[in-house]
Amino acid sequence: MTGVPYPHPTQAVVLAGGQGSRLRPYTDDRPKPMVEIPGTGTPIIGHQLAWLAAEGVTDAVVSCGHLADVLQDWLDQAELPLRVTTVVETEPLGRGGGLKYAAASLPRPDQPWYATNGDIWTRFSLREMADFHHERGAEATLALARPRIPWGAVETDPFGHVLDFIEAPPSPYLINAGVYVFSAAFRGLLPDRGDHERMTFPRLARERRLAGFPLPHGAYWRAIDTAKDLTEAASELARYGHGHGQGRAF
Repeated sequence: MTGVPYPHPTQAVVLAGGQGSRLRPYTDDRPKPMVEIPGTGTPIIGHQLAWLAAEGVTDAVVSCGHLADVLQDWLDQAELPLRVTTVVETEPLGRGGGLKYAAASLPRPDQPWYATNGDIWTRFSLREMADFHHERGAEATLALARPRIPWGAVETDPFGHVLDFIEAPPSPYLINAGVYVFSAAFRGLLPDRGDHERMTFPRLARERRLAGFPLPHGAYWRAIDTAKDLTEAASELARYGHGHGQGRAF
């Protein structure tokens, strides 16, 4: 297929049904993706949809759950840069089942698609990730981040002498960043109920059909899990802005 342009995905699923219990009281009256980044006046999902649109996505399916009506009301009233459809799980299907249920509403089932967790605030080139996915012939590709350890580290020599103190060093391990590129056929590999990270991904990994795309150096990425994450995101926004290639590097 060399020389044939790869059609970048133009559709995406946003998983936005989480309760966000660790973000209370912010999530007492709204779902986690509706929590605003301080200083922006825009909820997390608003930043996500703007990013997806900037990366060429024209249609997004938002999977709602906890306090779905609050999210749906905001989507109905907001001026959005792309077409948005919402689906609501009437019973818990698990992450994989929920993803499969939402993907059934994608407008182009024969084309590849992106997916993102609803609590991720990030900026990097999805088109580059899609090219990476295509070049490796993968059924699924997940973005990989290297978060900073939230504690200071101590470096020692083999004899136990302390050599240095390192404040919040990068983790030696890559983690799933919660952003994906999927082939058109991937939906058929998802469970009707259950977790794709425990059921589908391990099988694809054994078959070498799962790829991992390391986020480019300097790309901004943060999972909004706690009130501390909100505070730090606001601080980083004030310091760097949140454009492509800015913010906290991983």
